[in-house]
Amino acid sequence: MSRLSKEAEQEKRLDAEKLEREVFLNDVRHVLSSVQGRRFVWWILDMAGVYRTSFTGNSTTFFNEGARNIGLRVLAYVMDAKPEAFLLMQQEDKKRKERKANGNGR
Repeated sequence: MSRLSKEAEQEKRLDAEKLEREVFLNDVRHVLSSVQGRRFVWWILDMAGVYRTSFTGNSTTFFNEGARNIGLRVLAYVMDAKPEAFLLMQQEDKKRKERKANGNGR
């Protein structure tokens, strides 16, 4: 394979990777465009333990760190795709918690 064909092949691969990433980010944007999607993503971040320590003093720490790593990756995609959705998710979660505390259900 010649040098030019290798470079062309590499450029083609990079273009395909960029396109694949943009398609994925559009998928994330779509999920974040609805209240239900944002609520689900916020639940994932919460379950993953993104905002709490993962250290337990025993081997459970490794499990917690694995879950947290997935949550951080989801958060990174949110921030790449639609960073303003993060603040909106926080606000929506706060309202849900206030309604729950006041006995108003969902």
